[in-house]
Amino acid sequence: MTTPVSQTNFANLHLLHRGKVRDLYEVEDQLLMVASDRISAFDVIMDDPIPNKGAILTKLSLFWFDYLKDIVPNHLITANVEEYPAICAPYRDQLAGRSLLVKKAKPLPVECIVRGYLSGSFWQAYKKDPTVCGFALPAGMQESDKFPEPLFTPSTKAALGLHDENISVAEMEKIVGKEQTARIKEICVRLYEKAADYARSKGIIIADTKFELGIYNGEIILIDEVLTPDSSRFWPEDQYRPGAGQPSFDKQFLRDYLSTLNWGKTPPPPKLPQEIIDKTASRYREALLKITGGDI
Repeated sequence: MTTPVSQTNFANLHLLHRGKVRDLYEVEDQLLMVASDRISAFDVIMDDPIPNKGAILTKLSLFWFDYLKDIVPNHLITANVEEYPAICAPYRDQLAGRSLLVKKAKPLPVECIVRGYLSGSFWQAYKKDPTVCGFALPAGMQESDKFPEPLFTPSTKAALGLHDENISVAEMEKIVGKEQTARIKEICVRLYEKAADYARSKGIIIADTKFELGIYNGEIILIDEVLTPDSSRFWPEDQYRPGAGQPSFDKQFLRDYLSTLNWGKTPPPPKLPQEIIDKTASRYREALLKITGGDI
């Protein structure tokens, strides 16, 4: 097992942004996206990294970018560090397996979420009112029930440490326009349906996922990561039982553990026991193995 990478520091490169997991560098007219082993929960970054997590996220994203490229173009230029610009050469060993050289797109100002199952914040809202974010959902649904069809449910983009807020499609239309909203919705639902069908064939239910889209040369493209355990809820199909929360291959396991603690879900985060770190790492790795058939 490699030493976990909590943070990158490439002196010759211009750091544009350090997110919850990824460090984004500007390299000439391109971007270098580096996945650390950091993990966040409830929008708080844990002090304890998850070994190999960045490499797993990167390999999964590469798989999905290739699998879904017939639906929408993506921002990937290369993940081969030998093809990176010369300025990256001193860092190739650190970049290998956990980085992507990508096009510099302009991200959309909204998060694009597709939900196939009633879970998470939608379940919490549904318990109060069956009309959630403009969707009049069927009465009597249970937690983790499958929706009659996938729902496109956008949200705002919050600053680091704050929570995104679900918005209706009508509210999204006010932000990006009606025509653009319709196109984005179509793309995201098609992405979800193709990915969900594939994952199901591998024994995984994709309950919901968040896509990041951007504009490059006037065209909508898929950016950031895609369909990883950080941006999706992955459930084992053979254990699926509606009416409660589901076991998962994603960081829901970590969230469930943290919810048992007397912690206010604000920084500083609690220290994670080694058992929780190891079990979280094994869930990420199992998702990779099931979906891609390969390891890191």
